[in-house]
Amino acid sequence: MFRLTELNDNELVQKFIEGDQNSLEILIRRHKSRVFSYILLIVKNQELAEDIFQETFIKVIRSLKRGKYIDNGKFVSWVLRISHNLVIDHFRKEKLKGTISNDNSEIDIFNSKKFSEDTIEDQLVTNQILSEVRELIKELPDDQQQVIYMRHYMELSFKEIADQTGVSINTALGRMRYALINLRKLIEEKNLVLTKI
Repeated sequence: MFRLTELNDNELVQKFIEGDQNSLEILIRRHKSRVFSYILLIVKNQELAEDIFQETFIKVIRSLKRGKYIDNGKFVSWVLRISHNLVIDHFRKEKLKGTISNDNSEIDIFNSKKFSEDTIEDQLVTNQILSEVRELIKELPDDQQQVIYMRHYMELSFKEIADQTGVSINTALGRMRYALINLRKLIEEKNLVLTKI
């Protein structure tokens, strides 16, 4: 008789969808430390991190039951994206309530360009920069394009990239290094300015 713990994430997801509650417990235990650490790193508050972690898996359960998960071999990345969105939602709500305190800080953290809302002009500039970067990426060799998309757009670790592309971590890192070198050359050749003034 097989053991549930020997199944991969997507097999466990399938079992849960078919009604096996134990498979979800195994998935949560398997990824708890990574997901929780990620949340805690951003919110820097143990209780809040625990709340968001619970909310994440409630959302995961609902999404699985509604068939909103596509089996693409990236279950943990999907869960991390859900937790990331919940963290952003939390900070938006706090901002609206005006409950974020600045009293204990010597510098005014809220009177900073970094935390201010982008103007329409800023958004247009950002969109233009992103568009130009996407065009530059298209000029790179396929293996370098792939590693950039997987790392920066899909937010995968180099280990996940290596596993999914069937290469070593060093090869994945090397491809990223060459991609960045080639992007810098392209930027210089085309004399582009890819920063906000």
